Amino acid sequence: MRADKVIQIAWKGLAKNKMRSLLTMLGVIIGVAAVIIMIAVSAGTEKTIEEQITGLGSNLVFVQSSFSRGGFGRGGGPESEGGLVYDDAGAIAEHVPGVTGVVVEQPSAETVKAGNVTLDSVSILGTTPDFPSVRDMTIATGRYFSQQELDRKQKVAVLGASLAEELFGEAPPVGQTITVGSTKLTVIGVFDEKSLVGDVDYDMRLYTPITVVFQKFTPSQFARFMGDRVRLIYVEVDGETPLDDMILQIELLLARRHDVSLDEPDFTVTTQQDIIDTQAATTEAFRSLLAWVAAVSLLVGGIGIMNIMFASVMERIKEIGTRLAIGAQKRDIVVQFLAEAVLISVSGGLIGVFIGIMASWLITRFADIATIVTPISVVISFVVSASVGVIFGYSPAKRASERDPIESLRYE
Repeated sequence: MRADKVIQIAWKGLAKNKMRSLLTMLGVIIGVAAVIIMIAVSAGTEKTIEEQITGLGSNLVFVQSSFSRGGFGRGGGPESEGGLVYDDAGAIAEHVPGVTGVVVEQPSAETVKAGNVTLDSVSILGTTPDFPSVRDMTIATGRYFSQQELDRKQKVAVLGASLAEELFGEAPPVGQTITVGSTKLTVIGVFDEKSLVGDVDYDMRLYTPITVVFQKFTPSQFARFMGDRVRLIYVEVDGETPLDDMILQIELLLARRHDVSLDEPDFTVTTQQDIIDTQAATTEAFRSLLAWVAAVSLLVGGIGIMNIMFASVMERIKEIGTRLAIGAQKRDIVVQFLAEAVLISVSGGLIGVFIGIMASWLITRFADIATIVTPISVVISFVVSASVGVIFGYSPAKRASERDPIESLRYE
C-alpha cells in the first residue's frame, strides 16, 4: 500500500473521533512542551550565571579568606584568626609577575545627602585604584581616585550613574560635595551605566578609597579592631602567564606571609572558569533531572496512545475482518494502525514543539526569566514523541493483524 494512501486512511480513522484523538495527543503535547521549556529555562539560567560571573571582569583570579586558623578559642584574640588582610593585595601586585591589577573591596551602607536630596542605606564600596579596569567599568565624566589619594585617605567619591542622577538630576556632579553619614566627600567622577550584575546594582553605588571606609564607615567597634581584614581580593592577570603558575605563586606568597602551609591555608584561590565549571555541573545535573521528569509525561502519553489504539481495534473488529477477507495482508493491518499511532504522536509532537517554544518566549517576556531554546532539545523531544507512537502503537497494531477474519466478521 502506498504511503500517501496509508496516511489518508489513518487520518480518516482519527477524524472519526476528533475529541478522543485530541485527548490522546495531550499527553505527548504536554511531554514535548515540558521538555523544551525545562531545558530552555535551565540553559537560560546557566547562561545568565556565566554572564554574571564574567561580568565581574575578565581574566580574574579570586583570593578569598577561609578563616581556618583557630579563632577566638585559640590564641585568645582576633589576630590568631588568620585570613586575608589589606596589605596582601599590595604584596600580590608587587611580587607576582603577570598581575595587571589588584582590587580589594570593603562594603558599607550610609545615608547620603546632596543639597535637599537625602537617600537612605546607599551602598558604599571602598575599593582601590585598579577597580575600573579589573571590573570592566568606564568613567563617564571626571576621573577615578589615584593611589596617592588612597594612601592619604582623601575624602573623595565616584558615583554610579543612577546614584548621580538621583542626587543631582541634570546638574553636573563632579566637583560637588556630598555628605555620607557624617563625613563630607568630594565627587570626582561618575561611572558609565553598568546596570545589574547578578543582584548587585552597580549604578546605585558610591565608590570611595577603601582606606576611607576602614576609617569612617566601618560599622562596629569589633570591625574597627579587626582593622584591615578583607574577605576577597580580585586579581587581574595578563593572559600570557600560565594561570596555574600564577595561582601557585599567589598561594606560595600568601602562605609565607600568613605563616601557614599549603595543606592548611587560611585562604582559597579560584578562577572564573572554576566557578563557571562548578555552576555548569550543578545546572547540568538539574537539567537532567528536569528532562527525566518531563519524559514521564511522554511515557504517560505513550500509554494513552496504546490504550486508545487497543480501544480502536476493538471498535473496528468488523472493519479488520472485512479487510482481511478481501485480501489485505497482515502487514497492511499493522501498517494501518501503526500509522494512526504515529500520526497521533507526530501531530502531538509538532504542537508540543510550538507550545514549548512560545511558552519559553512568554516566560522570558513576562516572568523575566532567561530561557534559551536549544535546537537539540527540539530535535530530541520530537524524535522521542515520534518513537512513542511506534513503540506504543505496535502492540495494538500487531494484535489487530492477528485476528481471525471469520471471527472478526461474526463479532457483535
